Amino acid sequence: MIDNTQLNRILEKLENLEDEVMAVELLREFNLASSELGKLLLNLDQNLTHDHWKNLCDKAKSRLDLIVKKIDQL
Repeated sequence: MIDNTQLNRILEKLENLEDEVMAVELLREFNLASSELGKLLLNLDQNLTHDHWKNLCDKAKSRLDLIVKKIDQL
């Protein structure tokens, strides 16, 4: 997950971005990826095996990390 320090850094970077359209798109991507990971971490789907759940979490975390990296490189 993203801690508050990282979240504040990301939001500040997006807020200061001159291209508002890009900032909105990146924020949307970030929100979707962090929401997906958060839902998986809560593990509300009892039908998932542990291995399948872990695999989905790893993929969701990778997607979130890529978006954070993209924002950090701005």
